[in-house]
Amino acid sequence: MDFATIIGIGAAFGAIVLAIFLEGSTPMAVILPAPMMLVLGGTLGAGLATTTLVDFTRAFSGLPRFLLYKKQDMNATVDTIVSLADKARREGLLALEDATRTIDDDFLKDGLQSAIDGVDPEDLRAMMETKIDARRAKDKVIAKLFTDMGGFAPTIGIIGTVVSLVEVLGNLEEPSTIGEMIASAFVATLWGLLSANLIWLPIAARIKRITEIECSHMELAMEGLLAIQAGSNPRVVGERLRALVPDQPKQAKEAA
Repeated sequence: MDFATIIGIGAAFGAIVLAIFLEGSTPMAVILPAPMMLVLGGTLGAGLATTTLVDFTRAFSGLPRFLLYKKQDMNATVDTIVSLADKARREGLLALEDATRTIDDDFLKDGLQSAIDGVDPEDLRAMMETKIDARRAKDKVIAKLFTDMGGFAPTIGIIGTVVSLVEVLGNLEEPSTIGEMIASAFVATLWGLLSANLIWLPIAARIKRITEIECSHMELAMEGLLAIQAGSNPRVVGERLRALVPDQPKQAKEAA
């Protein structure tokens, strides 16, 4: 699994906590329930207002898929497709019927089954492209929600600060508490900026990147299946598909 976003967010919060200690303060100085609830609740509420309840629920229920993303081995997929192409070239498409039971990738499995069932190549391409477009469209909605919340959070933080400053101005007869109250007032702005730049926007960027990777994998599978259906030479299929695989760091290739 790829924990880059979780590690990154954790490291960013860790740096902030360290900076607070180095300034001679304590994290409890900024962990105040009222401003945190205002920013979090206001951001979630504003985000919900921009979409539908179904999309909002899907966005948060689908987060584990993006944050705990399991890397797809595109080279392994190429090897699988080349093996299928070799068998289909020697024995025919119908000989691949048993292979559908051993393939874990649902997109590849469904496409292969359609090819075996005799679906026209143009129709098969259209069907698979529609699935890819549908994946992009659904994930785009989710990414936009988190991007929007990243835009709302700082403004809601400012609103929280203004609300707190109104309270400060209403208690000017107690000069000894003004400094502490003003400091507390700006905590809402801090959490608005912090949540936007360390939570919502990074998550939105993560969703876009994972979607890009998954759709690239689906496109590779589609091209491979169409080549199998066309009876292309397995070696040519392999070379063509490997050209579509993104370059990987040397260490990653060796580990694979």
